[in-house]
Amino acid sequence: MTQAGRQGSPRNGSGRTSGFGSSRGNAGRGGAGFGGSQAGAGKRSFQGGPSRPPRPREDRPFDPDNPTTAADFGKRKASGAAAGASGAKAPRKPGSNKPGYGKAPGTPGALKPKKKPAKQAGARAFGSERFGQNLGPVRKPRGPKGNVPQSEQHDADGVRLQKVMAQAGVASRRVCEELILEGRVEVNGQVTTELGMRVDPKSAVIHVDGIRIQLDENLLYMVFNKPKGVVSTMEDPEGRPCISDFLKSSKTHGERLFHVGRLDVATEGLLLLTNDGELANRLTHPSYEVPKTYLVQVRAPFPHGIGAKLKAGVELEDGIAAVDSFRLVDSTPGYVLIEVVLHSGKNRIVRRMFDAVGFPVQRLVRVKVGPIGLGDQRQGSIRNLGKQEIGHLLASVGL
Repeated sequence: MTQAGRQGSPRNGSGRTSGFGSSRGNAGRGGAGFGGSQAGAGKRSFQGGPSRPPRPREDRPFDPDNPTTAADFGKRKASGAAAGASGAKAPRKPGSNKPGYGKAPGTPGALKPKKKPAKQAGARAFGSERFGQNLGPVRKPRGPKGNVPQSEQHDADGVRLQKVMAQAGVASRRVCEELILEGRVEVNGQVTTELGMRVDPKSAVIHVDGIRIQLDENLLYMVFNKPKGVVSTMEDPEGRPCISDFLKSSKTHGERLFHVGRLDVATEGLLLLTNDGELANRLTHPSYEVPKTYLVQVRAPFPHGIGAKLKAGVELEDGIAAVDSFRLVDSTPGYVLIEVVLHSGKNRIVRRMFDAVGFPVQRLVRVKVGPIGLGDQRQGSIRNLGKQEIGHLLASVGL
């Protein structure tokens, strides 16, 4: 290639400069390259050449089956109207290209009907509950449906029923009115559906969805997750750790609490604390048969027939004892974890039963009393029961 050819090559620096229309050199040489003397006459483009008139932007072809802009939707309506007037084919409906479109429901190959949204339930009681677990309704209202004469339950000097419910934390006053109208509220054992009823908060017994509302603010209900080595007493003359060491005075508001039932020093888990004497007596009385759930760790292997033997009953020094249910939870080399439920409140009953079948307890934790469970509560902590939990606990012993 000649020297002149190399100078005009696109790879040559001078050639590249002249090709993109430099303001120097090429302009005086009579328009060598793309940016010659014509570039001086007109406005130069970004690449140095003469500016070109903008090309008209072509309109995007309109697809009536797939509109993408608001204007397209207007065109679709217009085209649909024109097609209807001229007898042309109407646009395809969404989903009409799916197999089975147009077939009657229930026929082979027909499209499955869309599920309708579930019907909304009635007003929710205790929907703003901050503490405890959501245990749901206890049972259906005991009384008959329909209006109950106000003369039987009405207290002219009392407080409106919906206001009492709202102050007790059931729900807002408006939601409480809906609960009353739906027949989900009982006053002294009878369902009422009248919004004008007034009651005495000190004496009235009110249930919502079977959950007893505790109107006495002085009554306290707590759950203590007892660690191993703590004595199930409020005070210990020997100076051992006891319940009062974990109880903050700010939680009791000066009220004296006592524990419901006992756990031996080596046993961990749930202890109920309250100042409601009637509830405590019923929870500990054998006639109410409140179930208690334990997790038991014993050595492995554990024969299959032992569970059936515990359910049938084993003989102890103070009589026959049996578990209500038996379930193997976990099994690892060296030990097994078993869940047992029983309603007996005898001293060290679980340990004695497993000793009787030849499998001494290595670790024992009570995780539930009646409807109240520990959940993820950390060991050594004390928490207040929620209003739903209190209602379920009261209902479990007929209160």
